[in-house]
Amino acid sequence: MADRPRFLDDLAGVAGGAVSALTGAREEINAIVRNRVDEVLNTLQVVRREEFEVMRELAAQARIGQEEAERRLHALEERVLKLEHASAHKG
Repeated sequence: MADRPRFLDDLAGVAGGAVSALTGAREEINAIVRNRVDEVLNTLQVVRREEFEVMRELAAQARIGQEEAERRLHALEERVLKLEHASAHKG
């Protein structure tokens, strides 16, 4: 009977070691897969989500700036036409 608890302790120790080894192996496999996926994405020149979001925001800001510039240009064109029209009627 004295051998049985020792056997169970040894078995528990082996099981704990196996779990630790499997956890470490899983983390290593995840790192390897992550690195490989990164290599493939870089090869395919795929943009990461974060980079895409930044570029989308920059494009939206540029579009807003362009729309504002177009409004200002239109207003200036109208002023020039009014000034030309006023100048034509004076002379």
